[in-house]
Amino acid sequence: MENKEKYALVTGGTSGIGRALAELLAADQYNLILVSRDLSELQQVAQELTQNHQVRVHTISKDLFKRESPFEVYDEVKNLGLNVEVLVNNAAQGAYGEFKDMDINRELDMIQLNIGGYVALTSCFLQDMLASGSGKILNVGSIAGEAPGPLQSVYHGTKAFINTWSASIQYELKDKGITVTALLPGATETDFFNKAEMNESRMVQDMPHADPEKVAKDGFDALMSGDAKIISGFMNKVQVGMANMQPDSMAAASMYKQQKPVEKKED
Repeated sequence: MENKEKYALVTGGTSGIGRALAELLAADQYNLILVSRDLSELQQVAQELTQNHQVRVHTISKDLFKRESPFEVYDEVKNLGLNVEVLVNNAAQGAYGEFKDMDINRELDMIQLNIGGYVALTSCFLQDMLASGSGKILNVGSIAGEAPGPLQSVYHGTKAFINTWSASIQYELKDKGITVTALLPGATETDFFNKAEMNESRMVQDMPHADPEKVAKDGFDALMSGDAKIISGFMNKVQVGMANMQPDSMAAASMYKQQKPVEKKED
């Protein structure tokens, strides 16, 4: 077992893409710090990763919807005396429906999780990376951030922020020994759509979803190579390319068709 002092922190690491990324990091002999709300899920995943890869796994149960939580995570990591070499900002949620009908508090909570959590954790751990002259950051964005998203307007907006912010700080840090990688998946077979309450949408009912293990592998390889951005999946690359060539109104209409509820057939 080599270099048992290198640690990777993964938010939302108990399921989906985050869980798959944690597996890949553990297989590469990174010790792990997993952050999620559900303590029992954290403990179960930690046990599995420890048994599978003989690495140390620390768990931190925090609700990243709360503004103070990222700072509490950082303080807890420092109190444990751990050095985070890889930061994976992955925890995010969506919400489904027209903006005029949405619960504004839920939307604001989503902005805090999807943007505030990423920014705060990066700000904290980046200072340590700068002091050591090395580090890797993976921000899980989305192809949703590359186009307007009627029926998921705030979610698309949060991912547009993550995509552009990642590119911005990647440039700022290019000579500092620290890499920033943005992973842009498309629709993936996770619990995202269920939590977003959009199981009736065409995107869920009629469209193929990517394997989270494949998405995670794309992100892991890009992270280890220090790439600035990876769009996971050929068709997602095509979709982003098409969206970039269309006026916003046309891209919004196309996305609305993908996300609108499936019409129920009468008996």
